[in-house]
Amino acid sequence: MTKLSIIGRVLAKRSRYGSRCRHVMPRQDSSRAYVKRSQEQHASAAKALFPKREEPRVVAFNLKKTYGRLLQMIEQAFNKEKPLFALAIYYPLAYYKGPDTSIDPLTHGRQKEVVSLIRIQFLKRFESSARAFELSCANLMKKLLAWLIKHCQTDHELHRLDRWKTKYSDLIGYCNDRQLELFGGDPSDEEDEDIVSEEMIEAVEELSREEYKVEDMIDETIDDLVTIADFLQELQKFKVEHDDKLKALLKLLKTDPVLKSHKVIIFSEYMATARYLKQQLSLAGLKDIDEVDSAVDRDRGEIINQFAPYYNGMSTGALTKKDLKETRILISTDVLSEGLNLQDATRLINYDLHWNPVRLMQRIGRVDRRMDPGVEAAIAADHPDRAAIRGLVIYWNFLPPDELDELLKLYSRVSHKVLRISRTFGIEGKKLLKPEDDYEALKDFTHAYEGTTSPLEEMNLEYQKLLQEHPGLAKVLDALPGRLFSGKDHPKPGTKAVFFCYAMPSPPPLLHDGTLPDDQPWSVDGGATQWYLYDIETGTIENEPARIIGLIRSTPETPRKHDIAESTLSEIRVQVEKHIKNTYLKQVQAPIGVKASLKAWMELS
Repeated sequence: MTKLSIIGRVLAKRSRYGSRCRHVMPRQDSSRAYVKRSQEQHASAAKALFPKREEPRVVAFNLKKTYGRLLQMIEQAFNKEKPLFALAIYYPLAYYKGPDTSIDPLTHGRQKEVVSLIRIQFLKRFESSARAFELSCANLMKKLLAWLIKHCQTDHELHRLDRWKTKYSDLIGYCNDRQLELFGGDPSDEEDEDIVSEEMIEAVEELSREEYKVEDMIDETIDDLVTIADFLQELQKFKVEHDDKLKALLKLLKTDPVLKSHKVIIFSEYMATARYLKQQLSLAGLKDIDEVDSAVDRDRGEIINQFAPYYNGMSTGALTKKDLKETRILISTDVLSEGLNLQDATRLINYDLHWNPVRLMQRIGRVDRRMDPGVEAAIAADHPDRAAIRGLVIYWNFLPPDELDELLKLYSRVSHKVLRISRTFGIEGKKLLKPEDDYEALKDFTHAYEGTTSPLEEMNLEYQKLLQEHPGLAKVLDALPGRLFSGKDHPKPGTKAVFFCYAMPSPPPLLHDGTLPDDQPWSVDGGATQWYLYDIETGTIENEPARIIGLIRSTPETPRKHDIAESTLSEIRVQVEKHIKNTYLKQVQAPIGVKASLKAWMELS
């Protein structure tokens, strides 16, 4: 019997967090690489089923048809010395003239970076939808106005501000109407309210004219307001029938043989775009649509169950009994892009450019997940028409091929870095100048998506292999006492350390009101496992298993060694448990008296 088997058994029995501590420590899915490696080691075990994933399909649309003259206005604004907007109110240190010479350069850099990020966000929202860009313009307009109201003091400054308000007074009502249209509310509440609330004005930090060039900031902020007003006036001419991107989506949903009648999830990064899509798809006659974003006040679990009942412990029949209707088309922001089972659907649409491959992987992973044979059988039994499309994931990326290069130039202008976007993936690629470059991007993406095994997964694979090589080992380990001690030579001569394996306590399940029950104790059953290594010479404590495993790994021939005095071991244990109290137990806010439980320890000398 190997000592690794003893320690590994303790880890393996406790490494998966139970439902009791899901709200205390994060839980990660096993990588596909780990699942496949594990299956290779268990040739007789039933194989986990993963769907086949087709290469992405591209849905092309034309930004010029959608935006008309506004696209040219955007390009001209980005070509200014300060691209798009000056955004002086977000970078006041650029206008500092005071005596303080000790201002941290990092603070300067952070303010400059904020300005860059805001410009990038406007560009991304412009690509997403007219509604997302319009909402961003309206929100920025309010913030700029609040800052000006706080800082305009001279007659000239006040006159300039009043002149802008008079000239563009119609925009205030227009922006309010648009927000009501997408986000709801009582129109009567908006009638007598100024577009800038007193709370917004009070939140503005007033800058000293003795320390900042406030006059210059006012000039640039009013220029920004004029630019925003020009954009909004052009957007007032926007008609839904001009929206080439929306047209492309409707055509896809109405003509694709699967999308016409089966489930699909549509992802957009922006709430305004998601709500606009729900509104327009409903007006176009599509049925069984739902939408979820960070501001939706319905129960998110119920929304998920209505779209993917089978992979969330329900069924169509169970929904009917609860008087809930099953969703066929779910429009979502990235609130649903991680950690959820949505594989009742096999089709996915990315409505925006991703710019980032990680987000694309997270989205695809909602439907491209391990298949459960029992769940698949239930879906086929209740819905025979879905059987033919199970096991095949197809997804579409929306891209504006004619204007993509121009968008990337604008991005480079404000981010000061070159970004190349795959015309297949809509994510950052390499050269992407030739068709075969997209093939290389596909290979790179597939490799990253499949993942590589983590150090902890490698340890579990090693443990699985031990059980295979020693068929009776599991029973022997189950019969061992609950706490084990051993010892061996430290791999590094002259070094001494002590290894500890603790079962960590977790709280009882939360009550419906989100509080912990008073009458149920914390328990180590089903909780997390944590490894610690105490270095006797330095007094440091290591808790990363990947850096510990090589020191404790043993074979059946490894001699047992015990040289450290019992009193020293006891003192070290006290130090480690004090460390646990000040770190883990403090982090999870464990009550007084709750302790971690020592399961195994090993002397290394």
